[in-house]
Amino acid sequence: GWGFAVLCGVMVAVAAGSAGHLNPAVTLAFYAAGTFPPAEVAPYIAAQMLGAFAGAVLVYLAYLPHWKPTEDKSLKLGVFCTGPAIRNIPANCLTEIIGTFVLVFVVIAIGAKAVGATGVLGPLMVGLLVWALGVSLGGPTGYAINPARDLGPRIAHALLPIPGKGGSDWSYAWVPVAAPIIGGFLAITCAKAAGMM
Repeated sequence: GWGFAVLCGVMVAVAAGSAGHLNPAVTLAFYAAGTFPPAEVAPYIAAQMLGAFAGAVLVYLAYLPHWKPTEDKSLKLGVFCTGPAIRNIPANCLTEIIGTFVLVFVVIAIGAKAVGATGVLGPLMVGLLVWALGVSLGGPTGYAINPARDLGPRIAHALLPIPGKGGSDWSYAWVPVAAPIIGGFLAITCAKAAGMM
């Protein structure tokens, strides 16, 4: 599901004239590479966070009849944000770094002149990439690979009046924010070293 959601989001964003970034880790990585305008970083990240929060509110409304009869607090939290199957912070960080590294590195390859993925082909390839990352790396952490995808909905979980919801697991929240940013920076570094940028 996430891969196709990303496909739709990127297609709409590109059609609206944006760079198609739905992910602060991608935006920050391209900014660090010098290929994204500094003045657009904060507005992009604000829009990404707001979009993720708004999406979480819509999910909350769609599941409205289910909140009260569902007793499992972790199940309710899992609707909104990621969490590790086994809490091991170094391993959880490594999984998110690897996943985001692959995401950003392949996005760079998709956009490279040699590949020339333009029009609908680029968003389709990114959607398939996110799907592949979910299938391969989704188990350990739920594959946030996007700080906005986790933090925006986690904030929504904390603020929304969900019956018997429990806490929003703020002790883990930094992992799906910091680790993807590190993964994005590493991907840019390797892409530059490989002459892809």
